Amino acid sequence: MNSVVSAIRTALLTAEPRAKCFAARQVARDWRKGALAWRFDVAMPNQPAWPDAPELLAPGHMPKRRKGSSESGRLALWHALAHIEFVAIDLALDMAGRFGAAMGEEFVGDFLGVAADEAMHFALLARKLESLGSHYGALPAHGGLWEAAHDTKGDVAARLAVVPMVLEARGLDVTPATIERVQASGDSGGAKILIRILDDEIRHVGVGTKHFLRCAEMARSNPESLWQSLVKQHFHGTIKPPFNDSARLAAGLSRGFYAEIAH
Repeated sequence: MNSVVSAIRTALLTAEPRAKCFAARQVARDWRKGALAWRFDVAMPNQPAWPDAPELLAPGHMPKRRKGSSESGRLALWHALAHIEFVAIDLALDMAGRFGAAMGEEFVGDFLGVAADEAMHFALLARKLESLGSHYGALPAHGGLWEAAHDTKGDVAARLAVVPMVLEARGLDVTPATIERVQASGDSGGAKILIRILDDEIRHVGVGTKHFLRCAEMARSNPESLWQSLVKQHFHGTIKPPFNDSARLAAGLSRGFYAEIAH
């Protein structure tokens, strides 16, 4: 029987976007069916395989994306969202494969489920781009999204603090305004995609928070203090309002975590 970590590694090293989506969903399905052995017999790659396009640029070199309703602005929005979800597939797979041996079967199952959701999100967004006459890879994309994984590869608590509880939580803050803009432009189909993604991301932040609380308990640390310390050490951006407090709270992320260190 193939090991769970070998299947995860194969998905991580699949570059073609649709094939990666299929591989991520297949790993999650095989895990649920009991078709993968609980063995961690291969190492995680330092970097996933990605396609030649999009061209990845440093954040400071990305073209400025206007919030208007121009065709180029709409394409840039959907492309940026697709890229976020594409990288999120690998972030969830790496979480399960890199830290699963220490964290246990529930942890692996949770993050393989997140990876399958992210694959579905990417497929929806890629299809949306195609409906607009474009495709994923047609525009440059943010090259820094994997940095958080690289910077926290040795510490599961740090990874949970930064990826679900900062980066994905930020999505909870900004997505409602994006939904409003998309709805105002008359794109009800696009708004439905974003509403579905927002609902799932609340659950994903909740998964990360649940396992972070377990890490804090094992370390006999106050969860809020531990989170703040790890974020200050490992997150190179700023925690800034506005916050979607209700969505964050639904995910178990109360203001006690982030209010004190927000700028």
